[in-house]
Amino acid sequence: MSDRSASRSEARRHFWPTLTLFFLAPTIGELLSGSAPPAEFFHPLMLLLLAALYGSGAILVRELRVRWRKGWPTVLVLGAAYGIVEEGLMVKSFFDPNWVDLGLLGTYGRWAGVNWVWSLQLTIYHAVFSIGIPILLVELLFPTHRDERWLGRRGMVGFALLLASDVAFGALFLTPYRPPVVPYLLTGAIVVGLFLLARRLPGPRPATEPHLPAVPVARLALLGFGATLAFFLIHWVLPALKVPVLLTVVAAVGLVVGVARTVGRWARRGLTDLQRLALAGGALTFFVLLAPLQELDEARPDNTAGMALVGLGALVFLLWLWRRVRAVIERQTSNAT
Repeated sequence: MSDRSASRSEARRHFWPTLTLFFLAPTIGELLSGSAPPAEFFHPLMLLLLAALYGSGAILVRELRVRWRKGWPTVLVLGAAYGIVEEGLMVKSFFDPNWVDLGLLGTYGRWAGVNWVWSLQLTIYHAVFSIGIPILLVELLFPTHRDERWLGRRGMVGFALLLASDVAFGALFLTPYRPPVVPYLLTGAIVVGLFLLARRLPGPRPATEPHLPAVPVARLALLGFGATLAFFLIHWVLPALKVPVLLTVVAAVGLVVGVARTVGRWARRGLTDLQRLALAGGALTFFVLLAPLQELDEARPDNTAGMALVGLGALVFLLWLWRRVRAVIERQTSNAT
C-alpha cells in the first residue's frame, strides 16, 4: 500500500472520532451551558462558526497531547490558552465593559481596562468544559483510538487554519469593540507562553499507589458536581455580595488548585474509564439540572425554549455512555480471566 493510500485509510478510520469531537465541544461549551440556547445554536451559520471554533480547538489540543505524549495537565493548559484566544482575542470579552454576558462582572473586578474576574472565570471554564471534558468523552466513546493520531500533517494545518480564520472573522466583523493595544498584545503573549508551558509539562505517569483502595465512583461524581457548583457560586454570588475582588480571585484559584490536587492524589491509585466518566459526568450534571431553570428564566433576553430538552438529552447521553463504558470494562475483565 502506498503512503497516500495508507494516509487515506487512517483518515477514514479516525473520521468518526474527529467528527464527534468537532461537534461535541461546542455542544457542551455553548448549548448545554445555555450560552447559546437551541434557537441560536442550531442556526446554520452559528453552528458552523461555533463548531469551527470549539471543535477545531478541541481537536488540535487533543492531537498535540498525543503527538507530544503528554497527559491531562497539558490538555488543560492548552485549553486555558484556547479560552484566552476565544474570549480575549476573538470576542474580546476580557476587555469590553459592555459585553452582553458580563452582568455585574462588567464593573466588579474591572481594572486597567480588563475584566479580571470574568477573564479568570472564562479561562477556567473553557479549559475544563469546552476542551477537557469533550476530549475525555470522545475518547471514552472510541477507546481503541485513544492513543492514536487522528490527523496527518494536512489535517493539522487545515484545522489550524479553520480556527485562525474563525477567530480573525469574529474579531474583525462580529465584535466591533476595539480593546487597548497593550493589553491585547499581552493577551497574545500569554497564549504563546501557555503553549510553551504545555509543551514542557511532564508526560503521563503510571499509578504509584495501586495497592490503595479504589476511589468510589460516587465520590468522583460528587467531586465533579460539587466543584462545578462551587465554581459558579463563587462567580455569581460573591460579586453580588460585593465581596472584595481579591477574595473572589483567591477562592476561584484555591478551588481549582484543591480539585487538581485531589484528583491528582486519587489518580496515583489509578483511575478507570468509569471513574473518569463519573468525574466528568458529575460536572456536567450541574448543567443538566440548570437547563430547565434557564428555560423558565423570563429575565433572559434571548429565547431559551428547548433548554429542558437539551438537559434531558445530555442526561440520556451520559447514562448511555455509562452503560457502554461499563460493558467494555466487563468484557475486558472477562477476556482477561
